[in-house]
Amino acid sequence: MTTVDKSPMTTRPIDASLNVSRREWSRWIPGLHLFRRYDPSWFRHDLFAGLVLTAMLVPVGIAYAEASGVPGIYGLYATIVPLIAYALFGPSRILVIGPDSSLAAVILAVILPLSAGDPMRAVSLAGMMAIVSGLVCIAAGIARLGFVTELLSKPIRYGYMNGIALTVLLSQVPKLLGFSVKAEGPLQQVQAIFTGVLAGQTNLTTFGIGAGSLVVILVLARFPRLPGILIAVVAATLLVGIFDLDTNAGVVVLGSLPQGLPELAFPVIFYDDLKPILIGGVAVALVSFADTSVLSRTYAARLGQRVDPNQEMVGLGAANLAAGFFQGFPISSSASRTPVAEAAGAKSQLTNVVGAVAIALLLIFAPDLLRDLPSAALAAVVIAAAIGLIEVADLRRIYRIQQWEFWLSMVCFAGVVVLGAIQGIVLAIVIAVIEFLWDGWRPYSAVLGRVDGVKGYHDITRYPSARRVPGLVLLRWDAPLFFANAALFHDRVLDAARSSPTKVNWIVVAAEPVTSVDITAADMIAELDHELNALGIDLCFAEMKDPVKDKLKRFGLFKQLGETSFFATVGQAVNDYLETYPVEWTDWEDRQTQGNSHQMDVSGNDQ
Repeated sequence: MTTVDKSPMTTRPIDASLNVSRREWSRWIPGLHLFRRYDPSWFRHDLFAGLVLTAMLVPVGIAYAEASGVPGIYGLYATIVPLIAYALFGPSRILVIGPDSSLAAVILAVILPLSAGDPMRAVSLAGMMAIVSGLVCIAAGIARLGFVTELLSKPIRYGYMNGIALTVLLSQVPKLLGFSVKAEGPLQQVQAIFTGVLAGQTNLTTFGIGAGSLVVILVLARFPRLPGILIAVVAATLLVGIFDLDTNAGVVVLGSLPQGLPELAFPVIFYDDLKPILIGGVAVALVSFADTSVLSRTYAARLGQRVDPNQEMVGLGAANLAAGFFQGFPISSSASRTPVAEAAGAKSQLTNVVGAVAIALLLIFAPDLLRDLPSAALAAVVIAAAIGLIEVADLRRIYRIQQWEFWLSMVCFAGVVVLGAIQGIVLAIVIAVIEFLWDGWRPYSAVLGRVDGVKGYHDITRYPSARRVPGLVLLRWDAPLFFANAALFHDRVLDAARSSPTKVNWIVVAAEPVTSVDITAADMIAELDHELNALGIDLCFAEMKDPVKDKLKRFGLFKQLGETSFFATVGQAVNDYLETYPVEWTDWEDRQTQGNSHQMDVSGNDQ
């Protein structure tokens, strides 16, 4: 008879592995973890905040849908399910996800030429963009690539977002004026808008409603606790309904919304659509995560929490997948709705779930509630959001501090305005890579000398009075050594040797800033060592980090240069050089010590 050993020694490893597995899964679903430790006292705050948030989610969702080129109802579809998905997979406690003005121009640039005026085809194209964006975000999050958005510098982000803001503004101005234009690109849009105004196409009633709504939103934006968007939209809707302005004055209104909830459906597109959809989906993923990561970190800091950027990518990706499969379009975080949730007292993602449920109930039981909502008021909502995207003050600061970064921002801005949103983000990424490579390609380097009264060794161009040890060149290199700057390093070492006032015996590279060496740079160092040896000069390194030394050992440079060519500090390298070569040199600290000893000998006291 076989007996089964049920002792604790055999069961503990199994339990431990199950616990580890549960922890691993719960890490990817932060909402479950929050649900387990949910404080019941939060519920009334989350319920109230969710209802307040709903009042803003509905008009904003509809407005951004129309700005993205799809019917308004799909803005609500892109709000309901994604809010619930992010509540499960998103790490932020109160971040609000949904349709966003920063994505509208990107989405519109892709689907407008492909849909050819067919609204249902536009919905399919936008849904597929959301799926692509979601898959990109999830894959990047699992691969722990959350750092990629940090590659876009602040000036580049400003230039891109300012270009997007202008594009969004121009797309909504005709709706504010009461007519439509058919033009591609901002420059043609401006021309078409002026042509329409001069031709008398402006509907003054529509313009009055839209301009009035915009003024109300902008004025009340100064009072965060007042729902400016809700007040403006409700007032415009009541005005149109009471005076029947859609019939009497030709004001375009939203009309009745379809009754019912979003359905699970896979968007179908043509093969020729695949390339622009893939490019657009990747662009949306990059823009939405850049915005989301910044907003998420901001609110995490306020709440004293830490947000994992990789999990943020997964949460955003899950929300976009939900949008794509439930008749929505690409979404992002909201810098306008999140503060509303915070001001209303939101404690957790249950606020967003309440908002999603409230919108669903609206679609089921009151689809005609927004029938008289004028399109001009929706345009005002989008224009106000676009104005909020524009950055001017910090660009002025950048111009004063470093003009070349300001003009870099202007190039990105012009790229979006002239080339379009998709081409603009490609240009922004290319410029970011060039900027990164330029900093490493042409790094700063300096010959060092001893400055009386100052510890250490310093740049002789900054300290002209610095003294140099005869026959010794100290050169600091302020960058990693890699293929792009290897030749420059070679030239600067030789230039430093040639410019020495005395015959050079050693060149010591102060290598603390060198964080990496690739094979191209390693081969260059080997060649440089041979050249210097032919001139009777030894090449040495000081303060090199151990991981970089490990690479040099693999490359065989340690054996070629010799372990004695590597020093822990620049001071140790100088001391070893002075022991090897009997040159005339008195260090400042040694002179101070000698002076103190002389004073003590003369007076009998140590002064």
